[in-house]
Amino acid sequence: MRILSFNPGHDGALAYLKEGRLITSIEAEKDSRYRHSPVSIQDMFNIFGDLEEIPDVICRGGWWPGDTGLSEQQSVSGYHGIDNIIVGKELLFGKKVNFFSSSHERSHILCAFGMSNLPKSTPCYALLWEGVIGAFYKIDEELNITKLADVMPEPGHRYALLYGIGDPTFDKKVAEFSRFSDAGKLMALASFSKRSVPSDEEEKIISFLMQDCHHLKPKECENLRSYRHYNVGLDDAEFRNFAGIVSDRIFDRFYQFAKFNLKKNMPLLIAGGCGLNCDWNSKWKDTNLFSEVFIPPVANDSGSAIGTAIDAQFYFTGNPKIDWNVYSGREFISDASIDKSLFEEYDTNYDMVSEMLANDLILGWVNGKYEIGPRALGNRSILAAPFKDATRVRLNEIKQREQFRPIAPVCLEEDAAKWFSCNQSSPFMLYTKLVTTDALAAVTHVNSTARIQTVSLKTNKNLYELLVAFKKRTGFGVLCNTSLNFKGKGFINNISDLVDYTIEHQLDGFVIGGRCYMLKSSPNYQDFIKKRNTDS
Repeated sequence: MRILSFNPGHDGALAYLKEGRLITSIEAEKDSRYRHSPVSIQDMFNIFGDLEEIPDVICRGGWWPGDTGLSEQQSVSGYHGIDNIIVGKELLFGKKVNFFSSSHERSHILCAFGMSNLPKSTPCYALLWEGVIGAFYKIDEELNITKLADVMPEPGHRYALLYGIGDPTFDKKVAEFSRFSDAGKLMALASFSKRSVPSDEEEKIISFLMQDCHHLKPKECENLRSYRHYNVGLDDAEFRNFAGIVSDRIFDRFYQFAKFNLKKNMPLLIAGGCGLNCDWNSKWKDTNLFSEVFIPPVANDSGSAIGTAIDAQFYFTGNPKIDWNVYSGREFISDASIDKSLFEEYDTNYDMVSEMLANDLILGWVNGKYEIGPRALGNRSILAAPFKDATRVRLNEIKQREQFRPIAPVCLEEDAAKWFSCNQSSPFMLYTKLVTTDALAAVTHVNSTARIQTVSLKTNKNLYELLVAFKKRTGFGVLCNTSLNFKGKGFINNISDLVDYTIEHQLDGFVIGGRCYMLKSSPNYQDFIKKRNTDS
């Protein structure tokens, strides 16, 4: 069965399943478009280009119920609901095909279950926490979903709103919701926290943030104007302390429910944007309440298209499981020439690239199809040596980010326990681990943790071979790995953008499929050439 699915709204995406396998997932923000973009006409043309035949089923997620673009006879499931499914017929290129729609809530849960390694009849729990929903569910052998409790409304929104409370640049009077980019920034700030007990005033802010109401508006933060943390600035040490306290308090509300209401030693699936919070994911693992914990790399809304496709597959075939690979995006578009007056071109190899990285050059790294989800996992990455804090500073300058933001490491799977106390694979950069050495300053956060990605020969052969070469040269199979993207946009996926980014953001060069292009005007590259010539 061939299933084409799309989530048209926030974090828009399209997914195509064929005979139970994910063929492609196109996310609207990729190819240097703005973060959280809705699906565009160009996205539709792109995925139609990947189809060999007209699909048997076309699916639409329920992110919002507005204009559907469908026939008058058809309707669409909404945001909420665990049982509401709509099935019908639609015309596609003159052929009548099945139409399927289920709720946004279901799409998250089915995405996590369908992409997990759990056999199809495995009972488990699911935690869906995101900007709107914060709830636990139980899934039985027949994949019947029962909501156990709405533990807290809008956990992601409330978490991000704290950042806005402290940030004087956030206009709380006019905003309708917290800024989508603030949750990740607060996760970085929370790691600076050095105390766990809130003041009386901070308890009042916590009560405000965690009140049981829907759509807590930023303008209500005006009630906190007289409090110390209001617009205090993000460099304030006490605000950073408070960020950690609030982060722990939100997690604890969900943990306490799980501790007292869920049966121990069952699997837990985590879905929703809060599933990208590496600190919280590590806490769930450390509770030892569950036999295993699984979070898909597309835990955010970009996974909704995949989840709806899985839901449709389950409805029509009884199979809720899919085969998938995290590198299921689009191929890189090399449809423009590179100005040879600006770049020197090499036919390169892993040894040469590792030598450049070991000499503190910072390189764009492009390989195959882009990774699904928001994390760079070695196919659309910026790579650098992991040893110096100055490298972290330079990378944040390249990325045009705040300096309190950490840089993630990518590590050989077999070395992860040695350097990061990580005793299992972590291929999707979803957990924080304790760094065990002082040698990796560029990837060690202020609290001595790192958001690690592990790589094996099976998961990413090209990156694995590069790490092996780098280890041979330096003794460490570890590199800095951050996403190759313009600020506020998704991964770069065409040569023109990559050239512009390299020049504007002062990368030293980039590597695409065995070809290395070094920026002639880069002083770091020129120093490298002089040193190489001297040594030879």
